[in-house]
Amino acid sequence: MSTFTQTGYCGEDFVAKYLSSQGYEIVRRNYHCVYGEIDIIAKEGNFIVFVEVKVRKKGSLVSPLESVSRSKKAKIIKSAVKYMTENGWNLQPRFDIFALEIENSGNFETPEFEHFKNAFTADGMGLYV
Repeated sequence: MSTFTQTGYCGEDFVAKYLSSQGYEIVRRNYHCVYGEIDIIAKEGNFIVFVEVKVRKKGSLVSPLESVSRSKKAKIIKSAVKYMTENGWNLQPRFDIFALEIENSGNFETPEFEHFKNAFTADGMGLYV
């Protein structure tokens, strides 16, 4: 496994633990379908939350939030619709981005992070990103 992949998994582990500590129920991790992948799927109240986790080293040219492109958001939305259809979820979907900045690729003890709730939205006619 590459250092990049390992860093991503460590970031997802950190976020899953954090969300659980905040009362979220982790429903699924690393959901894959024809449209793409969703890092974490969680339930919070009346919401089914689709979480994109982005990890960057401090000082990177592009912030974790900026690295989630319009096309990536579209893939997440399509994947979420497929997941909800396959699994019969009728909760309100929400799309969050969890941005982590770390000192080096192996240090997740004290990352700086931001949780962007409802970071982007979708409707039946198009994308609003």
